[in-house]
Amino acid sequence: MNNNIDIKKIRNIGIMAHIDAGKTTLSERILFYTGVSHRLGEVDQGQATTDWMKQERERGITITSAAVTCSWKDHRINLIDTPGHVDFTAEVERCLRVLDGAVAVFCAVGGVEPQTEAVWRQSDKYRVPRLAFVNKMDRIGADFDRVVEMIGRKLNTNAVPIQLPIGQEERFRGLIDLLNMKAVIYDSDSLGKNFHEEEIPEELRKKAETARKQLVEKIVEGDDELLNDYLEEKEISPDRLIETLRRAVVSARLVPVLCGSALRNKGVQRLLDAINRFLPSPLDLPPAEGTRPDDGETVLRRPATDEPFSALAFKVVADRYTGRLVYFRVYSGVVEAGSYVLNSSRDKRERLGRILQMHADKRTIRDRLRVGDIGAAVGLEHTFTGDTICAESDPVILESIDFPAPVISVKLEAGDSEQQEKMMEALRKLSEEDPTFTARIDAESREAVVAGMGELHLEIIVDRLLNEFNITAAVGRPRVAYRETITGSAAIDYKHVKQSGGRGQFAHVCLEIEPAPPGEGFEFDNKITGGRIPREFIPAVEKGIIAAMEEGVLAKFPVVDVRARLVDGGYHEVDSSDLAFRTAGREAFRRACAKAGPVLLEPVMELHVITPPEHTGELASDICSRRGRIITIETRERDQVIEAEVPLAELFGYATALRSLTQGRAVHTMIFDHYAHAPAERAQELLKEAAAGKR
Repeated sequence: MNNNIDIKKIRNIGIMAHIDAGKTTLSERILFYTGVSHRLGEVDQGQATTDWMKQERERGITITSAAVTCSWKDHRINLIDTPGHVDFTAEVERCLRVLDGAVAVFCAVGGVEPQTEAVWRQSDKYRVPRLAFVNKMDRIGADFDRVVEMIGRKLNTNAVPIQLPIGQEERFRGLIDLLNMKAVIYDSDSLGKNFHEEEIPEELRKKAETARKQLVEKIVEGDDELLNDYLEEKEISPDRLIETLRRAVVSARLVPVLCGSALRNKGVQRLLDAINRFLPSPLDLPPAEGTRPDDGETVLRRPATDEPFSALAFKVVADRYTGRLVYFRVYSGVVEAGSYVLNSSRDKRERLGRILQMHADKRTIRDRLRVGDIGAAVGLEHTFTGDTICAESDPVILESIDFPAPVISVKLEAGDSEQQEKMMEALRKLSEEDPTFTARIDAESREAVVAGMGELHLEIIVDRLLNEFNITAAVGRPRVAYRETITGSAAIDYKHVKQSGGRGQFAHVCLEIEPAPPGEGFEFDNKITGGRIPREFIPAVEKGIIAAMEEGVLAKFPVVDVRARLVDGGYHEVDSSDLAFRTAGREAFRRACAKAGPVLLEPVMELHVITPPEHTGELASDICSRRGRIITIETRERDQVIEAEVPLAELFGYATALRSLTQGRAVHTMIFDHYAHAPAERAQELLKEAAAGKR
């Protein structure tokens, strides 16, 4: 691997899609054609390079994102294969934060599916330029035109085909390159590895000319000079079209659509060409924006080697051989192995031990990394996902990464106290790896309570405890991760006074609380003036409030989306302390919450069901009986697709019920959508359970 390659020729990309769209198979073909792998690894046979975990190979799905590096026509491609299952959405989130471009893979039969929409929204959030690859053109039911229409309509994007398929289903044999107006025919005897160019078949000539005209019109819209040449009917060379299209892709104005069949080795080399041609290098994107730790001033870091070093840690892995690995993306400057850096997010000085270039679970030792590189480091003991590491002489904090909160939990119980202690240490390491996984000890039962994004997510955690840490744990039944919030405002005047001989405790706080918009979290506002409460005690009040938010007043679930204002108070010169004001803040908040109309919030899932038409009515009725709200029912080929919103509490065991209702002919996916008010009777049930110690 050439470590001195021109930064213009570096591509940091991700492969993203709904589960079973063919992401990992496509990644395997990319590794094969770029010479990194000398065999075609098949997902179904557990041979995929990027699916290296035991749990991935057993289930045939991607669980953790895998980074690999390859070269294609003098370009270096740092590629990350991301999961498609909704339970592992955090892997996609953190990868898109540090990538410069992405290839969105669509099944030619399924088109835009639920998780496709989710990852597309994530890439919109980070303004990631994209290509679309319509995969599985050889499958029965493949329809390229329908998928392109769905991409534009459902994802609200300007999708423009730069290729057309020649045939589809079992007749798929090649594609038409609309930029060069040539047909690319794949040799069936070599399973598509060999191909040649020829003239476009006569029966497809008219369709190709119409598609090219539409393509050219969309390209020239973004360039006045090119638009004038087009209107004057001047000949426009493919090179000019490609360059203008590239600018449109980098600015996210257009999304080129390609097609192929990764499993049959068709269309992959042309996709690699498109990655080089259209997706951005680190130099094509705006400078990384951050803030100075001391004054909050905005700082820009240009993608250049002469800039101060800055990088973002996006993943932590507890590796059984090398210990704690921290993956990071370099945004500016150069860093060398053995050097000291600053974790500006936590104000910690760290030493970069070894620097590694990762290839799934394999690694190559590097002396240094520079701008645009993605690597991993050994030795960063205090660095976690979302932290910035940078030069000590010129600190900066880059934009971090936001993750969704866990929506489901279970209790784990190890065999004895020694196993319990080992289990908690293992869970700590796993929670460092995965920000959407949390673990704590229940204060009453002393059992471990773990929370995650879904049943499969927690199943994988338990599997890893057994296989990686040799810990067997009894697993309780899944529980919904409810939340609490308030519906009104309240004010409380509270004094904490405690005398027990000697120095006592005194703290006086006047607190006002009100609801915050959904998703805003917690906001604390200090309105104390005139020294009514000394400045050094204000943080203690906030810490007390945050501690009180961990257990709500309704059913002991965490409180969210609240604004608190400290408006007045008092202190005692001798008896006031941090502890006294923390206690006062906690108790004042609890009493204020009780007066402010507390309500229970439950997670609501976006449910998609694909079913034969004869079962639609029965399934719709079942969804309504689960407190669900049907949003749309639409026809897709021979099936119907039901889209609904259903509380997670009503969906346990839904896969079994769905098989029973449709004789196994329907499939479903669900993804967390939002929190909503739970019925009052459900809150009462949970309150009784909490009082009885059942939860």
